[in-house]
Amino acid sequence: MKVCVFGASSTQIDPVFKQAAFDLGKAIADKNWSLVFGAGASGIMGASADGAMSIQGEIIGIVPSFFKELHHALHEGCTEMIFTETMRERKGKMEDLADAFIICPGGIGTYEEFFEVYTLKQLQQLDKPICIFNVAGYYNPLIELLNKTVDLHFMSSSCLDLIMVSDSIDEMLAYIAGYVKGHTEVDFMLEAEEE
Repeated sequence: MKVCVFGASSTQIDPVFKQAAFDLGKAIADKNWSLVFGAGASGIMGASADGAMSIQGEIIGIVPSFFKELHHALHEGCTEMIFTETMRERKGKMEDLADAFIICPGGIGTYEEFFEVYTLKQLQQLDKPICIFNVAGYYNPLIELLNKTVDLHFMSSSCLDLIMVSDSIDEMLAYIAGYVKGHTEVDFMLEAEEE
């Protein structure tokens, strides 16, 4: 099982988020699963890799080669490093390689990664578990927005069933382990209003 973890690279975040990411990476490795991530050495990315590395887990970093030119620090504990030409190619590689996705707290890059896999799942182009790791209620506003999107009929309520939201690592990993493919049908075309 390869689990892709999306999350922030920021060094300015509260330590509670980095500790949660460390614990997540360690828990993934403890199941003998592989961690797939964006190869960064800092923030959520670095902490999740540190956690997996603490018990000699497999860590697969995927990063555009131009990151080296921009002097972004890459995690030295990766057991495999995959370089891509573009950010778009990086996301595609992550999506193809991963068996599941966990969305940790992050910024616009993380939001983009989440919404891409979420959209692909809605369109039945991807059938893999997606979990939102809601550390310290970080994603509460996002969940409220998704519910409002349903309430105002911009999205079917069945779309909410495509993701799992939890602040528990054990719950997320159990959801991933028990995920059954083929149960992701979505009413993504809303019924027309009666005239």
